Amino acid sequence: MIEGKVYKKILEKIEQDKGLTFMQLDPPNYEPGTCGEIARMAEENGLDAFAVGGSVGAQGKSLNESLKAIKKNSSLPTIIFPGNINTLSKHADALYFMSMLNSNDPYWISGAQTGAALPVKQMGLEVIPTSYIIIEPGEAVGWMGRAQLIPRNKAYLAAVTALAGQYMGSKLVILESGGGAPEPAPVEMVAATKKIIDIPLVVAGGVRTPKAAYETIKAGADIIQVGSAFESCKGDLKEMGKKFKAITDTVKKAGKEKK
Repeated sequence: MIEGKVYKKILEKIEQDKGLTFMQLDPPNYEPGTCGEIARMAEENGLDAFAVGGSVGAQGKSLNESLKAIKKNSSLPTIIFPGNINTLSKHADALYFMSMLNSNDPYWISGAQTGAALPVKQMGLEVIPTSYIIIEPGEAVGWMGRAQLIPRNKAYLAAVTALAGQYMGSKLVILESGGGAPEPAPVEMVAATKKIIDIPLVVAGGVRTPKAAYETIKAGADIIQVGSAFESCKGDLKEMGKKFKAITDTVKKAGKEKK
């Protein structure tokens, strides 16, 4: 499979900085105009890319208009983070083509992917084959995806699941604790997973503080993906910018210490 421009850029940034910060922007939570304002602020404060979507409501006009607003106000890559097969848009740069490897429902492993494949090709979206692994507590995504959650004290289960995903062709692994989770995947799990895979590792869900971001990157994650950590700002861009800079600065610091 030919590697696309966005994926190549991610690899180059990981090689350069050793730690990246992505923001999950879920259109149902913000008006398109607000997404544009957030995009400008986030790029100014050290963000590396946007993961757009995540919920079952991220689709149609709301998704399209949000992506256009983000791209108008930022030069950073926009990657669709699908919550269902309708979370697709030609206005994005790329798509996490995700398989939830620890789901008990075949729909989330290969069914949704089969249903989305042709529209993705017709839109000309760059695909990033992604292993999506749900960690306790799982939150809404674990419930929706009927996931057999990876226990937080079983680091090796996450690691071997990620390795299986790599062997099946994934170019990226996401360890997801769920939006609103109190903590990210444990550092022992992050370290064990990164030790045996050769593809980028993203940790999503529960990365709420600079301390959590630092520890996650230092443990071996290549990318943290943050979203709900900023909802408490209630649209206050100044406050959001302060939080952003604190997290991205910490990620860069942890990345330098990994070199």
